This record gives sequence, C-alpha cells and structure tokens, in this order.
Amino acid sequence: MDTDSLEINFHIKWNGKDFEIALPLDCTVLDLKLKMFDETNVPPDRQKLLGLKGSDGKLAGTESRLADLNLKVTTKVMMMGTPVEEEEELVEDSNVVDDIGVISVVDIEVRHRPENLLKIQDRVENYKFKQLNTPRSGKRLLVLDIDYTVFDHRSPAERMSDLMRPYLHEFLTAVYPHYDIFFWSATSLYV
Repeated sequence: MDTDSLEINFHIKWNGKDFEIALPLDCTVLDLKLKMFDETNVPPDRQKLLGLKGSDGKLAGTESRLADLNLKVTTKVMMMGTPVEEEEELVEDSNVVDDIGVISVVDIEVRHRPENLLKIQDRVENYKFKQLNTPRSGKRLLVLDIDYTVFDHRSPAERMSDLMRPYLHEFLTAVYPHYDIFFWSATSLYV
C-alpha cells in the first residue's frame, strides 16, 4: 500500500479558532502553512506550528515531508503568528510614534513620574497602619514584606512553621540588635 496517498487530518488551533485541514503524506510543512495562510491570512514565514517535530526533536522545517514526521492520522497542532492586516493596522495606526531618539516618559526616573508621585501622595495621606510597638531610639527600620519574603502564604503546607522561609528565625535574631523590624503586607484579610 502506498503510504504517500494517505491523508493526515490536522486539527489546528490559532487565535481561539479551530481549523480542520487534510493533506496527503507526500505534502510538505510548507503546503500546510499555505493552507493555513488561506484560512488565517498569516503568511507562511510568520507561522510557527507547534506539534510538528522532525526526527531530531526540533520544529519541522518548511521542506519537511509530512511522511517523514511520524504523525498520527489525526494530529493536533497549535499555530502562532500575526495576520497581514493586523500588522498593517499597527503600522498605519496614527497613535504609533517612532520614539527612537525622542525623550519619552521611559526616560523620566520612576520616582519623578507624575502618576507615581500621585500614588505616593495618596498612600501617605490615606494609609492606616497598626503599630504594635514603639520604635527603639537609635535603631534603623528594616521593612520586610510578609508575602513570599517572610513566608509563602500560597504554599499547600498545613502548619505555619512550614510556610516560613528557611533560616527565618536565625535571620530575625541576627538583625534585631541593629534594626527595628516592620512587617508589611499588601494582602487584605476578609473575615
């Protein structure tokens, strides 16, 4: 029996859409990309077909024959790529600015950006914190974020001691003579 006359049924997912394409085994990856170009307007050179691997385990090249790829009769493939019209729309968009050589908001230091200054001002004016102890005179303040720094609160551990970072007690004991320690968290508790 001539295996090159058999067809491979491709189930291709791209951009949330499903495509069904059948091709004979004697076709190449480029033939498949051309069919997908007809369906999606993504040029073959911009397509990346995940699920088509050569004998070396790497993505199959455009000249690879389907018969040489050891495919199943029904093969699932995911495609990545941008259609021609979307790229053209991006280029023609009047909001796109060539900012090479132009000073932009990126060039302004983060601490001087107006939106960040407003956030800081709002936080200073409205933030309420709970002070458990009076600061010790002459000691600097060490601020530690509870979430992921002091302990991993999303761990599946069942005991608090299993959530702590390794050597947490040793670290806190070593820094306490030199610093007051402040634990901070952006996490809110809803009870």
